[in-house]
Amino acid sequence: MRIPIISMFISSPFEGLQEHAQKVREGASGFHKAVQYYFSNDEEAFERKRIEVAGLEQDADAIKRRIRGHLPKGTLMPIDKFQFFMYLREQDRIIDAFEDVLDWFSFRPAHKIPEDLQGDIIFLTDSVLEPIDSLCKMVVEGQKYFKSYTEKQRRIVKDHIRELRIKEHQADMLEATLKQAIFALDETEGVTIFYLIRLVEIIGSIADHIENSGDMMRAMIAK
Repeated sequence: MRIPIISMFISSPFEGLQEHAQKVREGASGFHKAVQYYFSNDEEAFERKRIEVAGLEQDADAIKRRIRGHLPKGTLMPIDKFQFFMYLREQDRIIDAFEDVLDWFSFRPAHKIPEDLQGDIIFLTDSVLEPIDSLCKMVVEGQKYFKSYTEKQRRIVKDHIRELRIKEHQADMLEATLKQAIFALDETEGVTIFYLIRLVEIIGSIADHIENSGDMMRAMIAK
């Protein structure tokens, strides 16, 4: 049985991950509202939320830097430090993607997006945000595992990881369907096609980074 070395820390590195995950959750909420404002053609409200999400992304970056700064070379950890930092990087890329999507939205007004596709884009956005709660729970349960190392707790973490994978696959299918619909548009200028395809890809990347975070957590709890 492995000794829970994490108990030797004054503060667990997972506490920082939880703080960072909470910032991602806040970013997801702001992102969701911004998308609603965008498609409601409320440009001022959209811009306020876009700036708010950018600020949350900066807060998340500050937490990420603090976590890294508090784990100097030679620090004992109950997990591989490289895997830990890889997890942190993927979790941080989620909120980066929120900012990227909103920035991309700002380049083109909503009324220039074909009405037939607007509902599908909103649906894709909702789909990629669904796993956020599971991600935050996974981090909490991960910390519990590294304190106890029980098989029961390990299964709980794996259940959350499995849920992330299922939802990412669902988002992937929606993304593929949307791309087919975009390329099937008749008499649509190339700039619009490019804009829409890129938009769908950036939105889809949110689910990809969430799944990657789950994969890194799976590597950390592997025996």
